[in-house]
Amino acid sequence: MAPTHTFSYPAILEIAERITWRVEDLVGGDKRLDFARPFLPESLARVEALEFLTAAEKRALNHIRANGYLHVFGLVEEFIVPFVLKHVERDLRGESYRVRSFLEFAAEEAKHIHLFRRFKEDFDRGFGTRCELIGPSEAIGEAVLAHHPLAVALTILHIEWMSQRHYVDSVSGSEALDPQFKSLLKHHWMEEAQHAKLDTFMVEDLAAGLTPAEVARAVDEYLEIGAFLDAGFQRQVEYDVASLERASGVALSPAEREQLRTVQRQALRWTYLGSGMTHPNFLKTLGHLGPEHRRRIEAISPTFS
Repeated sequence: MAPTHTFSYPAILEIAERITWRVEDLVGGDKRLDFARPFLPESLARVEALEFLTAAEKRALNHIRANGYLHVFGLVEEFIVPFVLKHVERDLRGESYRVRSFLEFAAEEAKHIHLFRRFKEDFDRGFGTRCELIGPSEAIGEAVLAHHPLAVALTILHIEWMSQRHYVDSVSGSEALDPQFKSLLKHHWMEEAQHAKLDTFMVEDLAAGLTPAEVARAVDEYLEIGAFLDAGFQRQVEYDVASLERASGVALSPAEREQLRTVQRQALRWTYLGSGMTHPNFLKTLGHLGPEHRRRIEAISPTFS
């Protein structure tokens, strides 16, 4: 199959090596979170429709969601690192730009994990209320990596294009968001832009030589991974409701609690599932594997809007 893009390993590596930032340059010292401002854009947080919450409670829920947002990125990057390393170690004597690009990819993902852990320390100090988060990361990673390698690669590609979409569509042009949180998302996005291209190569590599039935099974397993992660996100909603009540000191009524759950379940579904499944570049890669796979995902994706 001819590629549907113009990516090249030398160009990806050249850009990656020009984007240089350290965790220590982005957090700590006078670089503090401003809890008087929202962290996540409303398109992801979806708090404004909850009219029974005060402005302060909506902002607190936005912060709780933002804390979970970076936590999820940290979770998935913990299984991305070993997957990428396993992929490249199959051919360490291969083309040099390819090997170096994938090793840089893994190193940058490890840096992101470090960044998000430092964010969590700052968040916990500033927010002042315990917020429970899904995990443990080891169990989630083990469950995901038990699937077909092509299914895992499709999941990673989904995540990478998802992160690009969030920043470009909702974060970069917003003047309302906390500049510190926005800076973390910007620097994450800068490196993930190269990862999305490398993930595209990885999907193509893993699909090469597979039969149509094997590719179809991998797409099935991509959806199984999505369902597994969706169950975790729905559990996160329950944690977020409890965190909001602790932070606000107000007990929601049963009707308010159910409305909050309903809105936030769909918000998390769009944030982590729908926005990746419907990204044009993700759909283009699926169509490259077989037009029936693209049509299948396009039929499913409205559930996660």
